[in-house]
Amino acid sequence: MGDILGLVGKRLGLGLVILFVISIIIFFMILLLPGDPAQAVLGQGATEDNLAALRKEMELDKPAIVRYLGWLSGAVTLDFGNSIVTKEPVISLIGERFMNTLFLAAYAAVIAVPVAIILGILVALLRNSIFDRVANVATLTSISSPEFFLGYILILYFSVKWGMFPAISSLSDGMTFWQLLERTFLPALTLVLVVVAHMMRMTRAAIINLLASPYIEMARLKGTPPWKVIVKHALPNAWAPIINVVALNLAYLITGVVLVEVVFVYPGIGQALVDAVSKRDFPVVQACCLIFAATFILLNLAADVGAILTNPRLRHPK
Repeated sequence: MGDILGLVGKRLGLGLVILFVISIIIFFMILLLPGDPAQAVLGQGATEDNLAALRKEMELDKPAIVRYLGWLSGAVTLDFGNSIVTKEPVISLIGERFMNTLFLAAYAAVIAVPVAIILGILVALLRNSIFDRVANVATLTSISSPEFFLGYILILYFSVKWGMFPAISSLSDGMTFWQLLERTFLPALTLVLVVVAHMMRMTRAAIINLLASPYIEMARLKGTPPWKVIVKHALPNAWAPIINVVALNLAYLITGVVLVEVVFVYPGIGQALVDAVSKRDFPVVQACCLIFAATFILLNLAADVGAILTNPRLRHPK
């Protein structure tokens, strides 16, 4: 247990260092944007008094390192300052939207993870069959298609032609849980089509790689049924790479939803980021980017921990 905690502590420390470096990049990359930030926010018709007041509000009169340290100390306590456009606290603007994004990601994950693992096992069992070839073509097509393209195709058929689901995923406070599932089905399905392909192919590759092992050959020589060879002997040893790819795709579900949320006008943090960029609301942009980075690093840490727990060789590298 001590070795596991030590490895987790090292991964966590490395994740914090990476997050610190990313925070520097996020803060100073915005400063490198051309033009005057106050002028970009207020437009060309702004007066000098208004520009001076906004520059003072944005603390542009202070050195960049002082502003960064103040922003970082606030970000540690989830205080990202106030929005330039609405004057409201940033955390209140993006808090509910981040929960909406988490719900959409969880909705997609509940469908995608079991489907991907089951399909991966089936194509490993039926390797080089027609089913395997069709599954490979379908997954390669899904991986090669951009999210917005898949989203518009789903809108064309499920909304315009068949009228089964709404094209716009607008949410309201009085919605029931089933109405929420119906409104968010198309964006969730778009994410499912993308991540299922990655997870299924990794599951298939991990299991096929293990099928060449001597202990699998021994199990076959003993007359063990093919499904039992995979489920009882191959799958437990394939969990480490499968957990890795599942965790990485879960990270993608949260951090890669920007295009999907824009296509379906879904009120998530990705849509908030796009709106903030268009309005030059820099505090909201910085907060969204930092939250995306922290979520991705946290899920990568979960993938590392899952791989360590399921693979004894990683716990005892010597």
